Amino acid sequence: MTSEKLKQIYDLLFARFGKQCWWPGDSTDEIVVGAILTQNTNWQNVEKAINNLKAAGMMSLSAINGLQADPLAELIRPAGYYNVKAKRLKNFLKWIFDNYAGELAQLEKQNTETLRAELLGINGIGRETADSILLYAFGRPVFVVDAYTFRMAFRHGLIDEQCDYEELRRLFEDNIAYDAKIFNEYHALLVKLGKEYCKPKAKCTGCPLEKMEHHIQEEY
Repeated sequence: MTSEKLKQIYDLLFARFGKQCWWPGDSTDEIVVGAILTQNTNWQNVEKAINNLKAAGMMSLSAINGLQADPLAELIRPAGYYNVKAKRLKNFLKWIFDNYAGELAQLEKQNTETLRAELLGINGIGRETADSILLYAFGRPVFVVDAYTFRMAFRHGLIDEQCDYEELRRLFEDNIAYDAKIFNEYHALLVKLGKEYCKPKAKCTGCPLEKMEHHIQEEY
């Protein structure tokens, strides 16, 4: 039943919105940096920060690693919480340079669960960020859960209010095709849904999922 419902949701979203072509980024380095910068902000602000790094010739892990925290914070200022995010980037860079010679390619040898555990051990890297790096930078079949995912799943009766991140991640991973490309597309479609219709104050009229059984709790 859950798998059928999740497939129906995917099919309806894809039919309405089409392929989303996520995650934006010209390199793996950029995707990783973007995943860290996008915490608590919208993508337009992250793009401005990344463009600043590119304009300064600093859009690579090695270049950012050579920056002090203050000038890095100034470059990423548009992403918000720039001092905090500069520290998080530096924490990530210390980990990868200490353990993998600063080379993302060296992470390929690690299995997904080991790599996820290592990422979660970095101060400032939470589950959504770690899973975004795994899925979008490395193509690992890990479903990314965010506020949009929780909101849709709760309103459509897939979870209750006590559901946590890992439980919802497993619900998707266990009930749809275990494939990174599908996980990528599904998550992107849910973001699109959450931005246009399934907002904190729901806009159900015209929603691709309007005819599916659902309930609204505005504060969720």
